[in-house]
Amino acid sequence: MTEPRKNNIIAIASGKGGVGKTWLAVTLTHLFARSGRHALLFDGDIGLANVDVQLGLTPQRDLSGAMSGRHSLKEAITQYEEGGFDIIAGRSGSASLAMLPVEKLHALAADLGEIQKNYDFVIIDLGAGIEQNVQYLASLAARCIVVVTDEPTSLTDAYAFIKIAMGSKPVPEIGVVVNQAATQKEGEMTYSALNKACTNFLNISPPLLGIIRRDNKVKDSIRSQKSLLIKAPQSTAATDAAVLSIKLMQR
Repeated sequence: MTEPRKNNIIAIASGKGGVGKTWLAVTLTHLFARSGRHALLFDGDIGLANVDVQLGLTPQRDLSGAMSGRHSLKEAITQYEEGGFDIIAGRSGSASLAMLPVEKLHALAADLGEIQKNYDFVIIDLGAGIEQNVQYLASLAARCIVVVTDEPTSLTDAYAFIKIAMGSKPVPEIGVVVNQAATQKEGEMTYSALNKACTNFLNISPPLLGIIRRDNKVKDSIRSQKSLLIKAPQSTAATDAAVLSIKLMQR
């Protein structure tokens, strides 16, 4: 069973952890909200959820409770008042969620399909890796952004994610964002390395959607459990992310 894709759902993916995927998901959702869009951030990093931690929130209800039947997925929606957007938090350490049966995934997809009708944008923060649950959640989105850094493991794992995603029916619209780039030029070189592998072995060329330059203000905002747009709205990373958000809204 393949769920119909929703044009307003964007999945944020990465082959490996530690590349800033969750930070980008949080920041893009905040940028959409700041632009007047009604936005929801769905923490799909099942088992290692941390969206709520990055934002300093302690939701009373979360994805884990919805999956276990304690409440509905809609009832798990929490408002991040400072950012003006909603989140559905995961539950860090819920190992059982990492092995959700297929019927639970389909039920989750159906519930999310109803919820997304109330939003202009739904951002899914996927778990790192290429596991079945990650790919399934990615398949719900019309667009999938793969976040990559210049680390060799990040490049190889991002390629593996794209290769598997290309087997979906229909194939999602895949784009690449280079994060933590030392300079714009180095970011372009990182993208070029990934794009070369995709062109040679997969016969595709996923577009470069944006380059986010390395910025210590990002770590500061994560440590203080605040969105970067609140902590340092004029920072380099915030500016680069804003350019990306405009491009996504135009598309």
